[in-house]
Amino acid sequence: MIAKVRKAVFPAAGLGTRFLPATKAMPKEMLPLVDKPLIQYGVEECIHSGVQNIIIVTGRGKSAIEDHFDVSFELENLLATRNKKELLQQVRDISGMIDVSYVRQKEALGLGHAVLRAKELVGKEPFAVILSDDVIDSEVPCLRQLIDVYEFYGASVVALMEVPKEFISAYGVVDAEPVDHNGSKNRLYRIRNMVEKPKPEDAPSNLAIIGRYVLTPEVFTSIEAVEPGKGGEIQLTDGLKHLLRSRPVYGYKFEGTRFDAGDKLGFLKATVEFALKRHDLGNEFREYLRHLKL
Repeated sequence: MIAKVRKAVFPAAGLGTRFLPATKAMPKEMLPLVDKPLIQYGVEECIHSGVQNIIIVTGRGKSAIEDHFDVSFELENLLATRNKKELLQQVRDISGMIDVSYVRQKEALGLGHAVLRAKELVGKEPFAVILSDDVIDSEVPCLRQLIDVYEFYGASVVALMEVPKEFISAYGVVDAEPVDHNGSKNRLYRIRNMVEKPKPEDAPSNLAIIGRYVLTPEVFTSIEAVEPGKGGEIQLTDGLKHLLRSRPVYGYKFEGTRFDAGDKLGFLKATVEFALKRHDLGNEFREYLRHLKL
C-alpha cells in the first residue's frame, strides 16, 4: 500500500536579495500578493490538496512567518469588540488552517540543504516541497496533480513547465521520456537525467523543474550523499540525480499558470492577475487599467 502524503516542507530561509530594500527587515515570503503573503498561497494549496502538516524551514529574521500562522489574541479581541466578523474569521482561519512546525537553517546552503534540515520532522514517509516564490493558479491545485501521480506510481514526482530557450539557464532542466498516463502522452515523463542551470545550447530539453515536488524519504539519503557545489551549496537537483540511480523519478507538466513571484516583474504580473480575479476588486481594478494612458 502506498503511503499518503501528509507533510509539506516550505524552505523559507533565503535572504530575498532580489527584493531589497523591502526584504531587509521583512521575509520575502511575507510580501503581500494583493492582501495575502506569498507563503499563504502555498499553504492554502497544501490544504486544498489534502496536506495539513506544514514544516517551515526558517532562518534569522523570519519570525514574522511564525507570527503570521500563530494566534493573535490582541488583534482578534480588537476585531471582536468592533464587530468586524468577516475580518475576525479570516484572521482565525490563518492560525487554525494547519499544524505547523519550524526548523532553523542557520546558513543558506542551498535548497537541498534546506530540505535536509526537515529530515527529523518528516520521518520515513513521503512529503511535498513547496517553494512559495512559485505561485500557481490552477483549477486543480498543482500539488494535488503531483500527489495523484505519486499515488499511482509510488515514486517521486516533480512539477515541469515548458520554458523558452533563452530563459532555460535559470532552471533545473530534465532529460526525460514521455509516459502514457490518463489517456495523455504529453504530460507525464520518466526522468533520465537532470541538469542544474545549463547554458541554452547544453539544455537537454525545454522542460524545467518548477517549485513543487512530491518526494519519497529515500531522497534524504541521496541529498546526504552528494558533494556541495558552488558556494558550498547542496542542490536538491543533485540529490534527485543521485536518487535516479536507485529509484524512478517522474516529472509532470502541470495544468495551470505559474508566476515567478520571486522576481519583481513576475510579482507585478501575479498581483495584477490575482487582483483581476477578485470579486471585490476585479471590476473596479479592470476599469482603472482601461483608463491608464500607456
